Amino acid sequence: MPFYEEPYFFQKTIMSGLQGAWMLLREAVVEAFPFSESERLLFHVDEAMSWESVRDLEKMRKTLLLIRNIAVQNQAPERIMICLEKVRAIFEEVMESIAEGEIL
Repeated sequence: MPFYEEPYFFQKTIMSGLQGAWMLLREAVVEAFPFSESERLLFHVDEAMSWESVRDLEKMRKTLLLIRNIAVQNQAPERIMICLEKVRAIFEEVMESIAEGEIL
């Protein structure tokens, strides 16, 4: 039985950009820790990055909205808000790419 080999090249896609944006948001939350509702915010960021959310982008959209609401209501540090906006922008690009058939 042959083994699956990883391709010898790596093509960056919008999905990897989304993953990177989530990672930067998580890092910003951890660096700002502790602040009001920081544990709750971190929990939901981890949930949005989970395999279940990646496989169900509608779930990710809902979690992203929840994260934004928690951050706004608790006046999260500016860096978190900037990272959150980047996640939102890239998420919208992903959804556009899916709608246009560029990614499945």
